[in-house]
Amino acid sequence: MDSLVQYSIPVKGLRSGTHQFDFQVDVDFFRCFESSPVADGKIDLTLLFDKRPDMYVLQFDFEGTVKTECDRCLAQIDLPIADSQRLVVKLSEQTEAEDADVIYIHPEEQQLNVATYIYEYIILSMPFMKVYDCDNDKNRVCNEEMLYYLQNVQEEEAAAEEPENEQNPLWEELKKLNIKDN
Repeated sequence: MDSLVQYSIPVKGLRSGTHQFDFQVDVDFFRCFESSPVADGKIDLTLLFDKRPDMYVLQFDFEGTVKTECDRCLAQIDLPIADSQRLVVKLSEQTEAEDADVIYIHPEEQQLNVATYIYEYIILSMPFMKVYDCDNDKNRVCNEEMLYYLQNVQEEEAAAEEPENEQNPLWEELKKLNIKDN
């Protein structure tokens, strides 16, 4: 985690008001997180840090790409991501229960490391299905063999699901019965 020291904000030395911090998130960042679903990426992140007397308001805005495996063709792709998240840091001498948008730190804390929050926001910004429209890419990276195989499997499954036009003889016999209401 020593390589994440660059993501520490010196909160004690900052004057009240809004401050901007710019970060580059890359392969070195993701290596610091064990079992990360992302191993590499290039993300530009801007952190607006609003220091107030009783709390800090952090606005994370980021945009870039992460390298991942395409869920459609299994090729390595640069998946575009972008998001904006807000985190409120309240000052408290007591240990408080945290939630997703509010954390608590001691008022005498010298610095605040935001690396974990950056990582979580990046991972949460990834779509559930890791695909994108790569048809417009100059150097399309799609695994054409896999796409061809998937197309054939889908066509075979669709053909197997089509209802047959054979009539059920049991229904034909029931239709012949003329049951009248009493």
